[in-house]
Amino acid sequence: MDQLHTLYYILDLTGTFVFAISGAIAAKQKGLDLFGIFVIAFTVACGGGIIRDLCIGVIPPSGLTNWRYLCAAILATALTIGLYGLVKRLHRPVLFFDALGLSLFAVTGAQKALAYGHNVQVAILLGVITAVGGGVIRDILLNRVPVILEREIYATAALVGAIIIVIGNYLNIIKMEWVSIIALISCFSIRILALRNNWNLPVFKEDPKEKQQ
Repeated sequence: MDQLHTLYYILDLTGTFVFAISGAIAAKQKGLDLFGIFVIAFTVACGGGIIRDLCIGVIPPSGLTNWRYLCAAILATALTIGLYGLVKRLHRPVLFFDALGLSLFAVTGAQKALAYGHNVQVAILLGVITAVGGGVIRDILLNRVPVILEREIYATAALVGAIIIVIGNYLNIIKMEWVSIIALISCFSIRILALRNNWNLPVFKEDPKEKQQ
């Protein structure tokens, strides 16, 4: 636990904030009421972190016990509702904030798993789960196909970020603060470039000849 540095907490709270914005925007676009918007925002912001904490034995999870996460979600929801006209001007705002939250949580998820003494495999998997967990719950609650199940490059970007954290921690050549920044930029850039250039993972369609058999 002592290995978690100040930058970790800054990134984790920032991820909570921006993921809450993406959830609030998505909920508002679906026409939910104020309570529904907050529930979706909090679920997106803290869902992945709660799953991660349960997996590494942090009980009760930080997302439920640390008041800062709740305040970040409330503030993000209030700002989204109050400044929705301004937020809406961003090109595809949900995707932008989702990409930023994905990158932040991929980094902090892997870092926290390593700080609690778990191995490389656990750190990478929990980095990805932290990044995508909240978004999956959001999409299910809003009756949408989760992005992670579509062919978009989403979880792959989180995977890259988590791997960079693990490699940086293993090699210990540069400070973890710089490793975190590199992982964050890499994950965010991959996700944004994939959206802009329509990069997708390959889809394997069923052979028409096999259908006839």
